[in-house]
Amino acid sequence: MGVEEQKEEREILDSIYPDEITDISDTEFRIAIQLEVTNDEGDDSEPPTIILNVRFTPNYPDEAPDLDITQPPNAPKHPYLDIQDDKAVLLSSLTEPITDNLGMQMVFTLVTTLKDSAELLITERQGAKAALAEIEAQKAEEEENKKFQGEAVTRESFLQWREEFQRELAEEEQKKKDEQEAEDKKKGRKEEKKLTGRELWERGLVGKIEEDEGEDALAGIKDLKIEAAS
Repeated sequence: MGVEEQKEEREILDSIYPDEITDISDTEFRIAIQLEVTNDEGDDSEPPTIILNVRFTPNYPDEAPDLDITQPPNAPKHPYLDIQDDKAVLLSSLTEPITDNLGMQMVFTLVTTLKDSAELLITERQGAKAALAEIEAQKAEEEENKKFQGEAVTRESFLQWREEFQRELAEEEQKKKDEQEAEDKKKGRKEEKKLTGRELWERGLVGKIEEDEGEDALAGIKDLKIEAAS
């Protein structure tokens, strides 16, 4: 009964994995599993491939098949998956589906479970790296922000700042006055401000000016008459 079921399952596997399955013997074969993962930014390498090696035992499927996990010869090392280091973890992920499927054809289920487990392992490690990079970036940003953060303002520090600010204003004002005085001295004299008509009126100078001008005009007329008579 076991042999017939093994042959039947083997034929089904051939139709599912025509290019991925390789026979080793009548009861042993291996299936290449290409993982579907997203590479890190700037990484255009091919997704990794793992191999599930299967050997049917005489009593399979009533008992578990012999399993092993390898990788293709000369496969490039993947940054998030190492078959030698991760083999135990990946094989342990198959324990539950084996137990649940005793007495039934289970290789397809094992291949699917192994693929999911390997991809999840890579994704988790990528996420951990990204999270660590984010933490480092936040620390760097915090350190950079500290350069632009002043000390906390207290009453004493504010009064000190205000005193210094007022002193600087006074110094600036005095500097402007000194420069203006120096400029006036250089010219020789200060320009007198020309009064407006309103200012002349308010100061009572309008009548005086008219009176002075009238007297001057009168004196001129007298002088003119004297000269004409002579």
